[in-house]
Amino acid sequence: MPLRLLNCLVFLIISGTLFSQVPAKKDSTASSKLDSLKQLDEVIISSTRTDTRIENTPTRVEVLGSEEVDEESGVKPTHVASLLGDVAGIQAQQTSAVSVNTEMRIQGLPGSYTQLLRDGLPLFGGYASSFSVLQIPPLDLKQIEIIKGASSTLYGGGAIAGMINIISKKPSLRGPERYLLVNQSTLSESNFNIFIADRDKKKGYTFFGGGSYQKPKDVNKDGFSDLPLTETIVMHPVFYAYPNEKNVFSLGINSTFEERRGGDMLVLRNITDADHQFYILNRSYRNSLDASWEKKITPRDKLTVKGIGSWFYRNITSNSFGMKGKQVAWYSEASYVMKRTKHDLVAGLNLNGENFSKKSPDSSLLPEYAHFTLGAFVQDDWRVNSKWTIETGIRTDYHNRYGAFFLPRFSLLFKPSHVITSRLGGGLGYKVPSLFNSEIDERDYRIVRYRPAAKIRAERSYGANWDLNFKKEWNDVELTVNQSFYITRIDHSLIGKVNGNYIDYENADKPVMTKGFETWVQIAYAGLEAYLGYTLADAKKKYDPAQPYLELSARNKFASVISYEFSPRFRACIEASYIGPQYLETGIKSPGYPLAAGMVRYDLGRYSFVLNCENIFDYRQTKKEGILIPPYTNPGFKQIWAPLDGRVANLSIRMKF
Repeated sequence: MPLRLLNCLVFLIISGTLFSQVPAKKDSTASSKLDSLKQLDEVIISSTRTDTRIENTPTRVEVLGSEEVDEESGVKPTHVASLLGDVAGIQAQQTSAVSVNTEMRIQGLPGSYTQLLRDGLPLFGGYASSFSVLQIPPLDLKQIEIIKGASSTLYGGGAIAGMINIISKKPSLRGPERYLLVNQSTLSESNFNIFIADRDKKKGYTFFGGGSYQKPKDVNKDGFSDLPLTETIVMHPVFYAYPNEKNVFSLGINSTFEERRGGDMLVLRNITDADHQFYILNRSYRNSLDASWEKKITPRDKLTVKGIGSWFYRNITSNSFGMKGKQVAWYSEASYVMKRTKHDLVAGLNLNGENFSKKSPDSSLLPEYAHFTLGAFVQDDWRVNSKWTIETGIRTDYHNRYGAFFLPRFSLLFKPSHVITSRLGGGLGYKVPSLFNSEIDERDYRIVRYRPAAKIRAERSYGANWDLNFKKEWNDVELTVNQSFYITRIDHSLIGKVNGNYIDYENADKPVMTKGFETWVQIAYAGLEAYLGYTLADAKKKYDPAQPYLELSARNKFASVISYEFSPRFRACIEASYIGPQYLETGIKSPGYPLAAGMVRYDLGRYSFVLNCENIFDYRQTKKEGILIPPYTNPGFKQIWAPLDGRVANLSIRMKF
C-alpha cells in the first residue's frame, strides 16, 4: 500500500479517535424513552419534504432501508452502485473499460437523466462524470430513496428518468455509534472505514472517514487493466446544534480525493517503450461545505433554509491527451411546510448555479461556462378522505441561458382497502445541455465541440407512472405483490455526431421514447425472505430509424433473492439475475447473461463478519469477445455491456467500539 494512503489512514484513525474521546453528555430520561420505542415498520420519507410515512405518500417512492444499507457496508464498503443496481428498473452500467466509470440507468434511460442528491442537496454530476456513484460509501448512510419518472417539481431540472436521494445518518440520543470496518477482496482491493456519531440535548456530530486501495488487475490476461489502480480517501464530518426544541442547525464538510490509473499493465509498472505507452489517469478532488437550519414555527409548520457549495477538481492525463478543469457549483434553498388536517403544503425558492473553468495544460476544445437557475415551487398533498389523496405541484425555473421552464406534476393515491394501494402520477421535466457525457472516452474531450445556447435547446420530457400494490399478512406470512407501468417521452434529446475529425452535439429532430413495466413478488415467513422480479424496458430513438433501439438498455431483466436468518447471529443470502440482450452502437445485439452472488454474515459480540462472492459464474464480456481496438499504443474500446472483472470474493470485519 502506498505510503501516501497509509499516512491518510493513520490520520483518519486519529481523527476518529479524537471525535470519540469527546462523548456528548447524555439525557438518561430521553434515552430511556427512545429505547422503548418500536419504529421498525415505520419508514419516513424526506424526499417529499413533508416527512410523511411511505404508505401515505402519493408519489411512488422506493426505499432501501437501514438494514439493506447496513449490510451493503460489509458487501461493498466503497460505494452504493451495486446496491442500487439490485433495484428493479435500475441498471448499473459500466461506461469505461479503463476507469470503470459506472452510471445508474433508470427505466432504460442513460444515467445523465437521473438526478443524484445527498440529503436533498445536489453534489454530483457535471465534470465528475459517472465517478459520483462510485464515491459514496454506505457506512454513514441511513437509507436511499428512489423516485422513478419525472420528479422535477421539488428539486429542479435533470430528473427526467428519476431521482436518487441518499440520506445520511444523524446522531441519536439513544447513545453513541462507533464502527471500524476493514475489508479485503480476492481482486486486491483493501478498504478501511470508520464511523462515529453522538449527541446530547444541545449538540451532536457524525464523522465518517474511509480509505481504499485497489491494485491494477488484468483479469483476462490481455496486457491491459480491467481494474485500474485506485486510491481513494473520503472524510465527512457533520456538526449539529440544538439550541432549543424548535431549532436545529447543521454544518458539514465532504472531502474526497481519488486517483484512478488504468491502461497497459507494463506502463502502470512504470515500464514504457515503443510498444507499451497507453494509460489514462484521472486525479480528482472534491470538497463541499453544506449548512442547514430547520425551525419549527408551530408543531405542524416548519421552515428550512439550506445550501451547499462544491469545488471539484479533475486532472485527466493520458499518453495522448491532457486536461485540467475546476467545477464550482452551489445550491441554496428556503422552503416552508404547513401540515393541516387535510393538506400538507410545501412552498419554496431556490437559486443554484455552476461554473466550469479550464486549467493549463489543456488540449480540449470545450469552452468555459457559467450559468445559474432561479426556481420557485409549490406542492400540496390533499387527503380528500381515507381512500383518496391528491398531490399537485408546480415549479417554474428560469435558466440564464436556456430560458424559462414550467413544470406541473400530479399524483394520485387510492386505497380501496387496507391491503391494496394504487398510485398514478405524471409530470414534465427538463435537462439543460451539459458539456460532459459519462459515456464518452476521456480522450475524446479533445475533439468535442459545443455549440452556443442559441443553437442548442434544452431537453424536455413528459412522463407518467402507474402502479398497483397488494400487501397482506397471514399469521407469520407476509406477501407483497407490485405491478407498475411507465412511459417517458424526451424531446430535443442531445446527441453527439461525428463530423470529420470532431464530435458535435445537436438536438434530435424526433423524440426518445421509453415505456415498460416492472413486476415483483416478495414473501416473508419467519426468518425466510424471497423476492422475484421482472423488468421490461422498451427504449427507442425515434430519430434514428436505421438503429431505433437505445444503446445499452436491456429490454428484459429478471432478478431473484432468497435469504434466511438461521439465528439472530447468522444470516445467508443468495441472489441471481438475468440481464437480457442489449443493442450496441453498431446495431449488433449483445447476448444475455446470468449473474449470481452469495453472502453469509455472522455476528459475534461487537464483531460482524461478512463473506461475500459476486459473479459466481465468472461471466465476463471478454470471454465472449475482445474489447481492444488497435493500435495498442493508444487503443479504442468496444462498448461495455457485461462485467469485465469477473468473479470476486471479499471478507469484511466490522467492529463496534
